[in-house]
Amino acid sequence: MTRLNVVLFLAFGLALSACGPNRTVPPRPIWDGDTGVPSPLGCVPNLDGRIEMHELMPAYDVGASFLLSPTGEERDVVTAGMLDPDGTLTWDLGADYASDAVARFGAQRLEGAWYASAFPSGQFAVADDPSGALHAIYRLDEAGLYLLGFASRDMDPPEGRTLWTYDTPILVFQLPLVPGASWITVSEVRDATVRGLPYAGRDTYESHVSGSAGELILPDVTFTQSMRVSTHAVIAPSAGEAIQRRQSSWLFECFGEVARVVAPQGEMNDDFTRAASMRRFGL
Repeated sequence: MTRLNVVLFLAFGLALSACGPNRTVPPRPIWDGDTGVPSPLGCVPNLDGRIEMHELMPAYDVGASFLLSPTGEERDVVTAGMLDPDGTLTWDLGADYASDAVARFGAQRLEGAWYASAFPSGQFAVADDPSGALHAIYRLDEAGLYLLGFASRDMDPPEGRTLWTYDTPILVFQLPLVPGASWITVSEVRDATVRGLPYAGRDTYESHVSGSAGELILPDVTFTQSMRVSTHAVIAPSAGEAIQRRQSSWLFECFGEVARVVAPQGEMNDDFTRAASMRRFGL
């Protein structure tokens, strides 16, 4: 698996499409940071209430499995979570769906990529959709994880080339990630190409972390100390109507993003209750 799989929804609205066979549900383990559990990546959660750079380091060319909802299928979700009788905040995303498909995502080095020179500070890319046709390019340092832009995997794919660079990198996760933190990035996109068409605009990303960590229940595993990051993105093209989207991501030490739900377009509440798409760490 990779310790980092953190891709925000693509600004110009490319939807995740399901791929792979329907899943068979295995027994559900609980990941509680027990140091007796072997870690193939040399990172063991210490449950100290914060996520730092070394707990988000990418593992190259090793994919993690995620359960994906099919395009067009909305689902009920309680992004705000629930307080258990003992005061524990719990997010239950553990419902099983026969329509889920499985896809694998992993970090890739930029060396050899046709678009590498457009991202001189870029460190790695992650596929933005299960087909791998679109890449999101990132940089990670002690202050945060930054999204630098997007590029089509191939220089000239049949649907047309994509090359989208931000003049100010988008701060995806501010580090160390701690409950209650918040941040905002406003960035211009100039001279971009999206599927062969010219594009320019201004993107605004506002994010905040829930006030406390909590338990995240997924179909195949439970993470006992997760952090929820709520993001509101406003994508304003230079010509045309702005698009607003909200999403919630859950992170866990050494695993990075382990779940993400995106609200239907136009949702105004961070604690939304309908999901237009859902991605969950799976086995």
